[in-house]
Amino acid sequence: MLLGGLVVSTLPHSAPVVRVTTLAVLRQSETGRMTGLSVVLVGLGLLASAWLDLCRETAELGASRWVEGVDLVRSAAVVWTLPLLVAPPLFSRDGWSYAAQGALAHAGLSPYSYGPYALVAQVPGPTSPAPILQAVDPMWMRTVTPYGPLPLLAGRLMASATGNPWVLVVGHRLVALVGLALLAWSVPRLARWVGANPAHAAALVIVSPLMVANGVGGLHNDLLMVGLMATALVVGAERGWVAGALIAGLAASVKVPGGLVCLGIALVTLPAAAQPWRRVRHLAAVGGTTLATVLVLGLVTGLGNGWVGALAVPGELTTVLSLPTMLGQALDAATHAAGVDTRPDLFRSAVRLLATLLLAGVLLRTSLTARTGDRRAALAAVATAVSAFVLLSPVVHLWYLLVIPPFLAPLCLARTSRRATDLLMAGSVVAGLTAPLDSSLHGAYLAIVLGIAVLAAVLLVLWARQVLRGRAAPSGRHPQPA
Repeated sequence: MLLGGLVVSTLPHSAPVVRVTTLAVLRQSETGRMTGLSVVLVGLGLLASAWLDLCRETAELGASRWVEGVDLVRSAAVVWTLPLLVAPPLFSRDGWSYAAQGALAHAGLSPYSYGPYALVAQVPGPTSPAPILQAVDPMWMRTVTPYGPLPLLAGRLMASATGNPWVLVVGHRLVALVGLALLAWSVPRLARWVGANPAHAAALVIVSPLMVANGVGGLHNDLLMVGLMATALVVGAERGWVAGALIAGLAASVKVPGGLVCLGIALVTLPAAAQPWRRVRHLAAVGGTTLATVLVLGLVTGLGNGWVGALAVPGELTTVLSLPTMLGQALDAATHAAGVDTRPDLFRSAVRLLATLLLAGVLLRTSLTARTGDRRAALAAVATAVSAFVLLSPVVHLWYLLVIPPFLAPLCLARTSRRATDLLMAGSVVAGLTAPLDSSLHGAYLAIVLGIAVLAAVLLVLWARQVLRGRAAPSGRHPQPA
C-alpha cells in the first residue's frame, strides 16, 4: 500500500520523491498509474486475508489466553501500520488539507474564517503555489474547516516546527495513531463489559481493513475522534461521569459527532431504573460539561469556536453512501421525469430534514428508554446512536464508518449467533477494499471497480476454503469461519 500509494496518490510537486526517475515515469503514464493501483489493491487483499486469519486465531482462544490474544492483536497493529506512517495520505487528499489548516493557524489566520488559499498571500510563490498548498484538493482550497480546535491545535504546533508538508502529514498520522492506541486500550475493556472475547473484539476493530485503509492510510480525523469516544465511555463508567464528559469534550473537539458518546456516559453513571426527569437532568449535565470543554478549548487555544458556523460545509457534498441524499435525489429525478416542475433539490432537502428529525427521535427515545446503571445497555445505546448517525447523515464517506465497530463489535460477539459478527466482518472487508474509490485517480474508476471485483472473488474463494476446512475439522473443535 505504501509503494503503490507513492504512484497513485497526489503529492506536492516539490517533494523530493517526485523527482525519482522511476517514480516520475510511473506517475506520468496511464500504464504506470494502473500498475501502482494494482500494487495497492494487492496490498489491500493481503491485508484482508491476514486479518481474516487473525480473527480466526483470536476467536479460537480460550479465556485463559485472552490476554495473550490481545497482545497479539496489538503487535499486529504496530507491524501493519508502521509502513504507512511515512506514506502520503492514501485514497483522499484530506491529510494535505490538515497540514495546510495547521499552517493557517500558525500564520495567525483562523481556519474557521479562511481556506488554505489564504496562505498564498503569506507564502507567495513565483511560478507555483507554496509546497504546503500543492497537494490540497482545489475543491477545499477556499473552504473553511468544520473540525474542532483539537486537530487544529496539533496542526499549529507542528507547523511551528516545520513547513514541510510531508513531515506535517507524518505528524498528523501520528496524531491519528493516538486514536488507534486509545482503541487498543478501550475496546478489550468494552468487550469484558459484555463477557465477550476481548482479543477477538480487538482484532475485529483495530486492525480491520476498514480501520487500516481508511483510518491509518486515509489519515482522517475520525480515527482520533472514535478513539477518544471509546476511552470516554470506559473512563466515564470506571472513573465517574465528569472525567468521561471531559474526554467526550475532547472527542467533540475533533468532530462534533464525538459528543454522541455522552448518551452512554449519562446512562451508565445513573442508578438503575432512573426516572425520566432524572435522566434528562443528568444527560444535560454530561452534555453541558462536554460542550463547555469544547468551548473552553477553543478560547484557551485562541482558535475560537468558528467551527459552529462551518458545520454546514460537509452538507455541500453529495455522497452515494448517504441514504437520505440518494433517496431524495431519486425522488427528484422521478418527479422531473414525470414532467412535474419543482425545485431541483426539493425532495433531497426534504428527505435530509426528515432524516435529521428521525435521528433526533432515535437519540431521544434511546435516552429515555434504555436501562440505566448497566454497562451493556450503555454500550448498546452508543452503538445505536452512532449507527443511526451514519445511516441518517446527509453526507457519508467510507471513513465515517470507523465510528461503528468499536461499540458494535463487542455486542456482536456477546450474541449466541455468529451472523451479526459475520456481517460486521463482511462490512469491514468491503469498506477496506473499496477505499481506492475515494482516491484522486480520476478517470480510472472502472479500473478500480474491476480490480476490487477480482479481489473480492479471490477473498470469497479463501473464505469458502476456510469454511470447508472448518466443517472437516475433528469433532470437538469448532474453528470460527472468518
